[in-house]
Amino acid sequence: MRRQPLFLALATALVSVTFSAGARAQGLAPASLGGESRSDEATNDVVQVITAKTAPAISKKTRKLLTESVRRNAEKPVRVAAAQKPTQAVEKAPSRATFTMEPVRPMNQPTVNQTVQQGGRFSFKSPQGKKESIPVISDYYPKRIVYPYAKIDRRIDNRLVQAATVAQERAHAHSRSQCWHYVKDALLASGVIDSRPKTDLARDAASELVNNYGFKRLSITDPFAAPVGSVLVYGTARSVGHVEIRTKDGFVSDFRSQIPSRRPLMGVYAKL
Repeated sequence: MRRQPLFLALATALVSVTFSAGARAQGLAPASLGGESRSDEATNDVVQVITAKTAPAISKKTRKLLTESVRRNAEKPVRVAAAQKPTQAVEKAPSRATFTMEPVRPMNQPTVNQTVQQGGRFSFKSPQGKKESIPVISDYYPKRIVYPYAKIDRRIDNRLVQAATVAQERAHAHSRSQCWHYVKDALLASGVIDSRPKTDLARDAASELVNNYGFKRLSITDPFAAPVGSVLVYGTARSVGHVEIRTKDGFVSDFRSQIPSRRPLMGVYAKL
């Protein structure tokens, strides 16, 4: 009969100790687990709740604090890892570039091992059986072409030189299919002829200038060799033809040009 009270007292003491230890662990758990993310104010709140509220209220708030601390601690390593990966990739990039980078060379510049090839020569036999050679032209520079200037022939009428100047001042940049019309106006304005020619086609200008205005055909077949002020007539019997006046640096009719017409040259005419 004496053992039953003794066992009852020991069981009661054990239950009280277990309850007090669990309550103490629940009160201290938020401060130890959430130390990095919780401040001192959260710890003080927990202590105040323990002293003021009952055990069921303490357990609910303790679970809430434990859940928040576990969630914040779980999210923190993921953010750190995501932030560290780009920095590691950026730090490694320069080290790789230093080994793969090549020296920058200017464009269109030969390297050290490149050699400049010079133009060759073309060998052939002349009709007399002699071996000859000429250089091979591999490059073409259109800006270096210089057309010869026309010379002034003292034998021709000076008013033709004035006619060339008048025609150049009135000419356009492109043809208007009125070459003989503009040449007539220039010859009439300079006074080299006293009336306006009546022919319409440019190919008929040669015969009219010779027959009616005292022009003569010069023994010149190259348009560039024509003197300043001379009249050049082009065309055939089946074409309309073309007329232009030789200037110092080109040819002029209703438009200006540095080269003569590509039509067949009928003749070069001037008044002596």
